[in-house]
Amino acid sequence: MTTPTQENRYPTALTVDDFKHNLAVVRQKIATACQRSGRDAHTVRLLPVSKTVDKARIQLAYEAGCHFLGENKVQEAFDKWQSLSALNDLQWSIIGHLQTNKAKFVAKFAAEFQALDSIRLAEALERKLQEEGRSIDVFIQVNTSGETSKYGLHPEETAAFIKSLASFDCLKVKGFMTLACLSDNEQRVRSCFRLLRNLRDQRQQDAPANMQLHELSMGMSGDYAMAVEEGATVVRVGQAIFGARALPDSYYWPTHG
Repeated sequence: MTTPTQENRYPTALTVDDFKHNLAVVRQKIATACQRSGRDAHTVRLLPVSKTVDKARIQLAYEAGCHFLGENKVQEAFDKWQSLSALNDLQWSIIGHLQTNKAKFVAKFAAEFQALDSIRLAEALERKLQEEGRSIDVFIQVNTSGETSKYGLHPEETAAFIKSLASFDCLKVKGFMTLACLSDNEQRVRSCFRLLRNLRDQRQQDAPANMQLHELSMGMSGDYAMAVEEGATVVRVGQAIFGARALPDSYYWPTHG
């Protein structure tokens, strides 16, 4: 038995109907995962991830119903936002690591930022958002795999970090985000998701009054069904909707060093 290639597993969507089909498949898998775990499928938000996708295909995805898109690289997302400004209700979520000197881009256009992992970055975002007269939803990124190559706070750092965010008026903290380990071992992957869910439940108990901390953004094309079973409220799905990418995940999810 041969293992399917990424191209066969995730064929490229080239028409509105292709996108509608892929979206329906993903949503059905989410619904099935919710049914297995006794959840309501409406409690899970699908965030299509359009990194590296050209503007013409994003237009097709939009016509198929994708009106909230995730991007890893803020400069790429900013360029797309400018080029697609005619799509008034198209919103953008930045889901990749952000350098503080690029906070100004997020402040100008993003509706959501899912990779908050330092006070220095929070301060830069808050300052730029105040200048823009805007606020955005943010997720705290947590390193649940323990891999030194990954960004995100260590779980034990989150309590103090949350308290320090209470005074930031423009950052609306909604919950947590994580990247599970890339592994064929299902239990290792699930352990990352369970850690984040348990952490969320713990931190909700003593969170500042202005933070709800309900959301769990976890799961991508290869593991989103498992993530839903473990409690994800947001799944970030790119290849299963848009098609296989030419470059490896390490290009989009950079490591330290």
